[in-house]
Amino acid sequence: MPLLKKWEDGGAVWAVWEVTEGLDELLERFSDTAAWREEVRQLRSASRQLECTAVRVLLKELTGRELDILHYPSGRPYVADFPFHLTISHTKGYVAVGCHPSSEVGIDIEYYGERVRKVASRFMRPDEMLERERESDSSSCLYQLLLHWSAKETIYKLMDCEEVDFLEHLRIRPFILQDEGCFVGEEYRTKHLQTFSVRYMIHPGFVCTWSLPEK
Repeated sequence: MPLLKKWEDGGAVWAVWEVTEGLDELLERFSDTAAWREEVRQLRSASRQLECTAVRVLLKELTGRELDILHYPSGRPYVADFPFHLTISHTKGYVAVGCHPSSEVGIDIEYYGERVRKVASRFMRPDEMLERERESDSSSCLYQLLLHWSAKETIYKLMDCEEVDFLEHLRIRPFILQDEGCFVGEEYRTKHLQTFSVRYMIHPGFVCTWSLPEK
């Protein structure tokens, strides 16, 4: 499982891996393979089993420990008895993780694919991209759409709030696309009306966004 990128930003450690192994090969990375195998069998789909196992392998690489990932009722992941905040994301062929010792963090990864064009009207606001840009067939337009979707997923994780409509409650300020960069997101769902500094990178196989709450 190649480590594509590991970096520090905002006091957090982040990493993206490409999943190239099968489930059995990943499970062999744990000291008690039988226990992990029994746990992963509780997941219904083979793809879900592979993704969740890959996330745990990546977390072990980052922390040096085999950790159980638990979830709050909201769905936010956490690790019991270990002093950091955790965010995870997975997509077709890739997993991403972020850890911070004291602040909530958010990360999202989305594989490069055309489907996002068909659903853009569900999450893209008129004041985020010009209509002619959204209708373009260019790869830069596709990356923009993927980044808008990914950034809103990242912001949603940081908000930890129910009933968030990506079209009505979240906005990404227009930005100039680069291979790596930063843009600003806004939320209108809570009374705090928070803004978020969202960092991103684009890769031939995916886009990734990550953020921490503004201080």
